[in-house]
Amino acid sequence: MVLKKKKEIQVDAFFLDHHQLEKLQRFSKAEEQNLASLLVHCAELRNGIQQIQCIKQIMPLVKQMDQSSAGDPMVKACLDVLGETYFSLGAKNPLKKVLASSLNGLPGHLMVPAVQSFVCCLREELKATDVYLYRKVLDNLASCMEDFSLGRACIKNLFEEVLQFLQKLLLDIQEENRKNHGNCIVQTQLMHDLLIAIKVSMMLIQKLQENIQGSLWKDSESFVWQSMCSLLKSCTNFLMDATLLQTVQTTSGLAVVLFTRAMYEPVEELPSLISGLLRGAVEHSGVPAWFLRSCGVLCTPQLPGSVLLFLCHGALAMLDWKNGSMGENGEKLLLDIASVLLSLSSELKEPSVATSLSRILVIWTNSALAALVSGSPDLKLKLNGSSDIIGKLLEYIYTHWDHPLDAIRHQTKLIFKNLLQIHQTTIAGSNGKSDPFFARLIKHLLSLDWHVKGKYTSLGSLVECVGTENILQLDRAIPVRILDVMSDQSLAPYASDLLETMFTNHKAHFTLSFHKGTWIDQWHNIWVSPLLVILCEGNHDQTTYIIDYYLPKLLKCNPDSLSYMIRILQASADANLGSCSTRGALGALMACLRTARAHGHLELSNIMSSGLVSTECIKQGLVHQHSQVCIDALGLLCETHRTTEIVSLEEMQLIQFFMLYNLNNQSPSVRQQIISLLRKLFCRIQESSQVLYKLEQNKTKQELVEKSTKMPPLRILQQYKDFMSSVCARLFEVLFPGSSHPTRFCALSILESIAEIFSVPKGQAQVFQLDQEMDSARVQTLIQCFASTFEEVKILAFRLLMKLRDVALNLQGSENLDLLFQAAIDLSTSTKPYDCVTASYLLNFLVYHKGLQHICLGKQLKHNSQLDENTSVSTVEKNTLAVIKLLLVNVEEEIFQAKKSLLQAAASFPMYGRVHCINGALQQLPFNNLTLVSEWKEIVTRLILMSYSLSAVVSPVVQSSSPEGLIPMDSDPESADRLQMILHEIQPQDTNDYFMQAKILKEHCKEESEKLADQRPMKNSCMEMRGKDRQACDVTAQMVLVCCWRSMKEVSLLLGTLCKLLPSQTTSEPSEGLITVEQVKNIGDYFKHHLLQSRHRGAFELAYAGFVQLTEMLSRCNSESLHKMPEHWLSCVLEEIKSCDPSSTLCATRRSAGIPFYIQALLASEPKKGKTNLLKMAMKELISLAAPLNESLSVIPQVHALNILRALYRDTRLGENIMPYVADGIKASILGFMSPVWAVRNSSTLLFSALITRIFGVKREKDENSKKNRMTGREFFSRFPSLYPFLLKQLEIVTSTLNSETEELKIHPSLFLLLLILGRLYPSPMDGSHSTLSIAPFVPFIIRLNPCLVTRAAYLDVLVMLSTHLEKFQKQGMQFLDFWEEMKRVISDSELVSGIPDSPAVPGLIQYLQSITRLVISVLSVTAGPDLQSCASAAAEDTAKPSLSVAHLLHCEFHEVRLLALEAILLGLRQRNSKQIAEGRGGALCLPTDLEDTLLRMALKETNPQCFCKVLEILYNMDLRNVLPKTECSIKMNPNQLLTWSLNLVDISSSPEGQTIALKFASKLIIHLLQNHQQIPEEVLKKWVQLIMYFCEDEQETEMLLAAAEVLKSITSFLLSSEKLILGLSDTLGLWRCVILLLQNEDLVVRDAAAEVIQVAQSEKKSNEGTEFAFRIVNAPMALDLAFGIVCELLQRWGEIHAGVPVLLEWLLGDTDLQRDGDTSALEEDDSLFDKGEVNFWAEKLTHVRQLSKHLLHLVSVTHLTLPDHGELNHLSGIALDQAQRIEHLLGALPPVPEFSRTPEFTRLAIQRERISVCLKILNLLKPDDACKNENLEK
Repeated sequence: MVLKKKKEIQVDAFFLDHHQLEKLQRFSKAEEQNLASLLVHCAELRNGIQQIQCIKQIMPLVKQMDQSSAGDPMVKACLDVLGETYFSLGAKNPLKKVLASSLNGLPGHLMVPAVQSFVCCLREELKATDVYLYRKVLDNLASCMEDFSLGRACIKNLFEEVLQFLQKLLLDIQEENRKNHGNCIVQTQLMHDLLIAIKVSMMLIQKLQENIQGSLWKDSESFVWQSMCSLLKSCTNFLMDATLLQTVQTTSGLAVVLFTRAMYEPVEELPSLISGLLRGAVEHSGVPAWFLRSCGVLCTPQLPGSVLLFLCHGALAMLDWKNGSMGENGEKLLLDIASVLLSLSSELKEPSVATSLSRILVIWTNSALAALVSGSPDLKLKLNGSSDIIGKLLEYIYTHWDHPLDAIRHQTKLIFKNLLQIHQTTIAGSNGKSDPFFARLIKHLLSLDWHVKGKYTSLGSLVECVGTENILQLDRAIPVRILDVMSDQSLAPYASDLLETMFTNHKAHFTLSFHKGTWIDQWHNIWVSPLLVILCEGNHDQTTYIIDYYLPKLLKCNPDSLSYMIRILQASADANLGSCSTRGALGALMACLRTARAHGHLELSNIMSSGLVSTECIKQGLVHQHSQVCIDALGLLCETHRTTEIVSLEEMQLIQFFMLYNLNNQSPSVRQQIISLLRKLFCRIQESSQVLYKLEQNKTKQELVEKSTKMPPLRILQQYKDFMSSVCARLFEVLFPGSSHPTRFCALSILESIAEIFSVPKGQAQVFQLDQEMDSARVQTLIQCFASTFEEVKILAFRLLMKLRDVALNLQGSENLDLLFQAAIDLSTSTKPYDCVTASYLLNFLVYHKGLQHICLGKQLKHNSQLDENTSVSTVEKNTLAVIKLLLVNVEEEIFQAKKSLLQAAASFPMYGRVHCINGALQQLPFNNLTLVSEWKEIVTRLILMSYSLSAVVSPVVQSSSPEGLIPMDSDPESADRLQMILHEIQPQDTNDYFMQAKILKEHCKEESEKLADQRPMKNSCMEMRGKDRQACDVTAQMVLVCCWRSMKEVSLLLGTLCKLLPSQTTSEPSEGLITVEQVKNIGDYFKHHLLQSRHRGAFELAYAGFVQLTEMLSRCNSESLHKMPEHWLSCVLEEIKSCDPSSTLCATRRSAGIPFYIQALLASEPKKGKTNLLKMAMKELISLAAPLNESLSVIPQVHALNILRALYRDTRLGENIMPYVADGIKASILGFMSPVWAVRNSSTLLFSALITRIFGVKREKDENSKKNRMTGREFFSRFPSLYPFLLKQLEIVTSTLNSETEELKIHPSLFLLLLILGRLYPSPMDGSHSTLSIAPFVPFIIRLNPCLVTRAAYLDVLVMLSTHLEKFQKQGMQFLDFWEEMKRVISDSELVSGIPDSPAVPGLIQYLQSITRLVISVLSVTAGPDLQSCASAAAEDTAKPSLSVAHLLHCEFHEVRLLALEAILLGLRQRNSKQIAEGRGGALCLPTDLEDTLLRMALKETNPQCFCKVLEILYNMDLRNVLPKTECSIKMNPNQLLTWSLNLVDISSSPEGQTIALKFASKLIIHLLQNHQQIPEEVLKKWVQLIMYFCEDEQETEMLLAAAEVLKSITSFLLSSEKLILGLSDTLGLWRCVILLLQNEDLVVRDAAAEVIQVAQSEKKSNEGTEFAFRIVNAPMALDLAFGIVCELLQRWGEIHAGVPVLLEWLLGDTDLQRDGDTSALEEDDSLFDKGEVNFWAEKLTHVRQLSKHLLHLVSVTHLTLPDHGELNHLSGIALDQAQRIEHLLGALPPVPEFSRTPEFTRLAIQRERISVCLKILNLLKPDDACKNENLEK
C-alpha cells in the first residue's frame, strides 16, 4: 500500500490596522504576557499556522482571570479586536474556526462583555447595502450559527435586525438578477448568493426556534411575523421561478415547508394543507389569510411538475415522520407524496430533475420506514409488498435500474433495498424466507436475462433478506451463470458484487449451521471450483474480469481457499499449459498467486522455498503464448502488499529474463500493463532501498534484516544498483536501428518511469540515478527516436530527454548542435507531412541549450545583445523567441512566394511545417511567467497577421466545391472545362504560370487529344514546376490539397492557442495580456467564416479544434462582450440557416460540411451545470426546421437541421442534456424518411442511425438475437413517452397500405425504420398490471404484414431455435412426438421436397431455402441422437424419421443448400469422437454410409468454389484409411495420382481458400503415404516443399500463412525434428526457414500458429530426452530463439554441421543485393507524399540476426568446428567483405545527420552493416588459423 502524502494546508494570516494595534498596545506589558500583548504578538506573525498556535493560547490565559476582569478596559478592548478579527476572516479560513472554538470556552463572567463586543461588530456587518458584499455577511451569519455559542447569542440579541436584513437581501438579489438578465457570469454569482441566503434563513429559524415562539402568531402585526411572511413569500416566488438554478428552487421548497411549519397553527392540520397543495385541492376558505397572501400561487389546481417535486422534497425533509407525531393526516400525506412522485416520474425527463426525483424517492422510502415503526395497521397494509404503491414503486425500479445516469441507477438500488425493508417491517414476526412477496420477486428476477444490470443489485438485496441457500435451492447453477456473464466488462462489476454478497452470506450461513470441516468442501465446490474451470478454459475477457473483480473478493472472504486453488491447479499445470487463447492450469495458477500476493495473502519466497511453485514454472509463465499469463507471472514478481518488501535476487533475475522476450508486444493494453507493473517494481526497489539505508545506520535492526534476507543491507543495495544498470542497458540496447514501434514504446516508457522514480531529492541517498548511466551514444540514441514514424515514440523520447536535459545537453558538442538545428529547419519545410513533427520535437529540445543562439541562430538572425545582458530572462524564453522569429521570417517570405505560385509552394516549400513548429514551440512556454512581454506582444500580432495571410492563400482550395480534385489528372477537354469552372469559382490569389497554362491547355486540347488517346500517364501529376535555385519537381493534386488543408489546420490550432493568452480577468490593465479583446473577436470571426465555408473535411475538422479552444476560453471569460459572443454567433447562424437566402455560402452538401462542427463547438462549451439555454434555444429551432409543418418551405434548411442534429446527438460532451430531445429527433428522422427529396431522406437516415446508437448504445455483437443494445418496451417508452402514440400511429398508417382484397403489401417508406426500432424492444417478465406502456398493441399491426418468403424464413428460424431448445428436455427423458411429427409435415410440404417453381431471382427465395435446410439438418441431428433412437416406441422412431436425407441435400441444385449440408457434415464429423458427444451435449448428424464415394465424386464435379472448398475440408478431416481405398473405384485415381491432383489444385485455384485447403489435404496425404512407407516421386516432394515456401512469403494472405503454419506443425515430429533426415538437408532447412519467417510475421495469429511448431518440437525433446523442464507454450520472440537453438541441435543430431553452418550463415547475411542502395535515385526523396519507408510494427531484423549469431557461436564453441578450404565459405566471405565496403561507401555518401534526412536508407544500411559484421566475425572463427578462438567465444 502506498500512503498518500498529506496535502499542505494553506492558512491566510490576519492583520490588524493601526487603530486596533494602538488600542492593544496601550494595555500590553513588556514584562509579563497578558491578553493584549498576546494579541499584538499574534498580529505581528505573518504565518497563518503560527497564528493558529498563538490563538490557542488565549483561553488558558483568560481562564486565569478573576471575576473582576469583566469590567477591565483591557479585556473590553481585546474582545472588541477579537470580534472585529472574527468577522473580517473568510468563511473557509481555518483561523475562523479555531477562534470560534477557543471562544466557546469563555468563562461565564466574560460572556456578557464578549456578547456586547460581538453584537457591535455584527450590527456593523448588517449595515451592508452593496448586493455584491452581501455574501460576506451571509457567511458570517452562517458561521455564527455553526457550533459557536457566542455567535448564536449575538444573533439571538439581534434577531429582528437579522430577519430584516435577510428580508431586504432576498428582495435586493431578486431585483439585481432582473437587471442583469442575460449576463450569465453575474447571474450565476447572484444565484449562489441567493442559495446561501435561503439556507441562512432556514438555519435562523431552525436554530433559534425559541425566538419565534410565544408572541409570533399571537400578533400578526408584529415585526417578526411580518418579516416571516415576507421570507415565506420570497421563497415561494423562488420556488415558482423556473429561470432560477434548480438548487435554488429545491432549497426554496425546503424553506417554504419549514417556514409554514413554524407559523402554522394548529400544527396537526399542516399535513392536510400540504396534501391539498400536492393534489391541487386546497379550499381557500379553510386556509389562513396570511398563507394565501404569502403562498397563494401554490393554491392552484395545476402546479408545475418541478414545483410539486420540490414541495414533496420539502415535506419529506422538514416534517417529523418518526413516532407517528402527525397521526393519520401524516400517514395520508406520506401516501399522497408517493403517488405524486410516481406520477411525476413519467413526466419529468430532464436529467437533473429526473436525478432529483430518484433521490427524493429514496428519502420517501426512508421516511416510510420511520413512519412504519409506530404506524397504524392501515399504513402497514397500504405499504405491504402486494399493495398498489409498492407495485408502482417496483415499476419505477424496473424502468430505471438500467438508466444511463449513474446517479439514478444508484438511487434505484437504494429504493429497492429500502422497499424490501418496508415489506419486512410490515410482516414483522412472520417467516420472511417463505413470504410469497419475496418468493415472487426471486422468481421474476431469476427469469430475467443476465444482461440486465438491475438484476444483480436487486438479487444482492434479496440475498440479505432471504439468504443465499434459499436462492440456490431454486437454481444450483446460479454461480456458474453469473461467472459466464463476466466476459462483458460492463456487467462484470455488478456480477462480482452479487457473487460476493452471495458467497459471504453463504459462508456465514454455513459457519452458523455446521462445523468447518464439514462445510468447507461444499463451499469450495459451489464458489471456487467453477472459478478454476473458467480460469483454465475461459476466453480472455472473461478470465481477465474474473481475476480483476471476483478473485480478490473471494480470497478476502476466505484466504484459506488459496491453498485449495494451488493444490488443484498445481496437479494439472504440467499437463494443461494452455495455449494462445486459453490460460490453462499454469495460467490460472499464475493469476491466483499474483492476486494473492498483491492482497497480502501470500509470501512468494515461502511458496518457492517450499517447492509449491518452481522457478522454471514462473519462467514458463513469463514467456507464455497467452499474453495475459505473461502479465500475471510478471505481476506475481512486481506486485506486493507492502511497497517496502525487499526484491530478491531471484526475482531480479526473472525480471531480466522477462525483458529479453516481452518488450516487443503489439497489444497496447499489454504494453501498458508491462510498464505499470515494472513501475511498481521500481517503486518497491526505491522505497525498500530507503529503508535499507536507514537500517544500515541502525545495527540492531540491521541484524534482523540479515537474518531474514541472509545478506547485509549494503549488499542488497549493490544488487539493486547492478540490476537497475542491467535493465537500463537492456532498454537502450533494444533501441537499435529498425527496432519495432512496440519495442521502442516499451523501452522509452520504462526508462521514463526509472527517471521519475529515481530522481534525487536533496539530502537523500539514492540507490540508482539514470543520468549517471548516460553517455553521448545513449543521448544520441534518444535523439534519433525523434525520427520514428510514430509520434508517441517522439513524445516519449522528448519527455525522457527533458528529464535528463542537463546531462543530455552537456553531451551535445557545438558541431552536432549546429547539425541538429539545421536538420530541424530543413525538415520544417519538407513536403512530407510527418517531417515537420520531427522538426518540432528537435527544436523544442534544442531551445533548452544555452549556446543555441550563439552557435546556430546567430548566423540567421540579427543578434540582440540586450537579451544576453538581461540575465533574468530564462534560456528557454530567449531561445524560443529567437526560433519563432526565424520561423516567422521564413514563413512570411514563403507566403509571399505562394501568392505568386501556390503550385510552387506546394511542391517546394509547403508552409504548414513552419507554422506547426511555431505552434509546438508555443506549447511549452510558461505564458503566465514571461519576461520579454513587449517582444512577445509584437510576435503574437505578427503571428495573427501571418495566419490570416496564409489562410487567404490556401482557403480558396478548401472552400471550392471540389477541393479533392482541383487539378485535373488528364488533359482532355472535359477536365480543362472543369478546371476553368473551379478557377472561376474560387478566384485564387496566385497568378502563376500554371493557371495561364490551363487556358492554353483548353485551346490546344483538341489537337492534343488524339496524340494522348493511346497513352496512359505514368504518374498522378499535372505538370513540372521549376523554381529559382530549386530542382524540378512534379506537382500532384494531392500535394496541393495537402499543402492547403494542413496549412488551414495549423493556422486554426495556432489561433486557438493564441486565444488562450487572453487574461481571464479582462478588467486588468490591457498591457498585461499578450493578446487584445479585439484580436480575439477577429479570430472568432475568422473561425466562423472558415467553418461555415470550408468544403474539405480535414480543413473544417481542424478549424473546429481551434474554435473549440476559443469557445471554451470565452465561456470562462468575465468580459460580458466576449461572454455573449457564442450566443450571438449561434443566433446568427440559425437565422441564416432558417432564411435560406439564395446568396448564402453555406454548404448544403457534404453533410453540411463545417456547419454542424461550428454549432457543436458553440453548444459544447456551454457550462453543463447551468440552464444550458443555448442548447435549448438551438434544439428548439433545429427540431422545428427538421420536421417542418409547412411542406412548401425550402428543403435546404431541413437538410441542414437534420445534419446538425445528427452531429449533436453524436457529441458525447453534451451528455444527458441532449436526451430530452431524442424523441423529437426520432420523429423528425422518420417523417423525413418519407420526403420525396433524396437529400432529406439521406440526412434523415443518418440522423436515425445516430439516434439508435445514442439510445441503445454502440453495437458490439454480431448476434441479432442478443439482448444487448436492446431494452424492454416499458423502459424505452417510459424514457420517451411521446414516441408511444407516435410509433403506434405510424405503424397503423403503414398497415393501412395493405390492400385488403389482394393482400399485397405496398411497402411504406417508414416501415423499415419503424421495424428497426421495434426490433430493439422486447417484453420483460417484470411487466405488471401497473404498466400502461405495453408493447402488446403493436403486435396486431405487425401480424397483418403479409407472410412473404422472407417472413416464412424468419418463422422457420424460430422453429430451428425451438427444436434445438426442446432437445435439452428430450435428454431429460421427455419426448415431444407431436412436435417432431409437425416438423416432418413442415419439411414434407416445403419446396425443398415438392420442387422449387420460382426462379432464384425471387426476393427471399435463397433465405427461405437456407432456413428450411437448417430445419432439416436440425431435425436430422436430433433424431440421430441416442435419446430418440433408444426410445422403446417404434412409432416414435417412425414419426421422427424425416422425409429428406443428407444425400438429398447434397444433390440439390442450389449451392446454398449444398453448402449448409456440407457444413453440417463437417460439424458432425468433428463431433463424432469429441467430448461433446460423450457428454451428451448434442447429436451428431447421421452420415450416409457411402459418404466417401459421394464426396470424392463431388470433388471432381462441384462447380461452386465455396462448396468445393468445403468438400475438400471434409475429406481433410476424414480418416485417409477410409478414403484412399475408395479412390480407385470412385474417381479412378491411385494415391499418388490423388496427391498430384491435389497439388495441382493449389496452382490452379483462384481463391486463397481453395489453395489452403488443397495444400493441407495434400500435406496430410504425403505424411500418410510416407508413414506407410509408400513411394512418392522426388519431384512431387520438391513441388510440395516449394508450395509451402511460397505460402510463407510475407505478401501472402493471412489464411495462406496460417495454412502453412498448420502444415508445418503437422510434419514437425515426422520430418522437421525426426531422428534421421527424410527430405534431405536442403529441403528440411528450407522448411525450418519457413517456420522462422512465420515467427517474424507482422500478424500475431500467424506468429502464434508458427509457435505451435516449436511447441511440438519441444514436447518431443522433453519426452525423448526425459528432461524435467522444457519451454513449450511460448510466445513468438521466445519461439524464434528456441527455433534457432533447435536447428543447431538438429544439425548435430543429423551429423550435418559442415553442410548446415554455411546455410545458416547465408540466413545471417540476408539479402546480398545492395544495387538499389547504390543507385542515386534511391537516395532521392520518394515520390509518394505519405510514404514513411518501412514502417515496422513487429519484426526486427537485428533481433533475428543477434539470436541466430548467438546460437551459431555456441554451436561453433561446443563442436570446436573449423571449415578449412570450404569453397562455399570462401565465397560467402568474399560477398560479405564486398558488401562491407559498399555499405561504408553508401553511408559516407549520405548527407549530414542522415537519421533525420534519409531515415529509411540510413536504417537499412545500419542493419545491413551489423549483419555483415557478425557474419564476418563467425567466418573468421571458422578459419583454422584462429588458434585461440574457442577460448574467447563466450565473451
